[in-house]
Amino acid sequence: MSSFRNIINTYKAQDPAATNALSIIINYPGIHAIFFHRIAHFINNLGLKFLARFISQVARFLTGIEIHPGATIGKRLFIDHGNGVVIGETAEIGDDVVMFHQVTLGGTGHDKGKRHPTVGNGVTIATGAKVLGNIKIGDNSKIGANAVVLKNVPENATVVGIPAKIVKLNGEKVNISL
Repeated sequence: MSSFRNIINTYKAQDPAATNALSIIINYPGIHAIFFHRIAHFINNLGLKFLARFISQVARFLTGIEIHPGATIGKRLFIDHGNGVVIGETAEIGDDVVMFHQVTLGGTGHDKGKRHPTVGNGVTIATGAKVLGNIKIGDNSKIGANAVVLKNVPENATVVGIPAKIVKLNGEKVNISL
């Protein structure tokens, strides 16, 4: 129950329009997608992959958010608006991550094994960003809207553009290609 309370409090803290728990529970597809994912992930870990995938597809139909049951999601993920979010099978998401609509944490082809991003704690991923491949996004980093990130991002960095480049690192303005 405390986990559920944590996610409600996260939505209240992250979204000024989130006025009360009932409104969040009813009106926020991100919270629904995370709820379904927790169930699908548990079932996936039991080896019931078809059932887990079926649950994730029902969730996608209902929320517009696709989270593979194999993905690992930390505490207090906040998915704002959510429509079009795709999180791949081997993606790992840390705690206190903020993600906006149309974000993809995807692969780059037919690789085997770990093929999706690892996102650190406290990361913000803005609208439309594409984070692709077996890369790491460092803690407390920010990925700008519509950025395409194909390489590792250090901690405390802000990246923008196609392909993404670092424009801020540890609070200082920089211009570093990834």
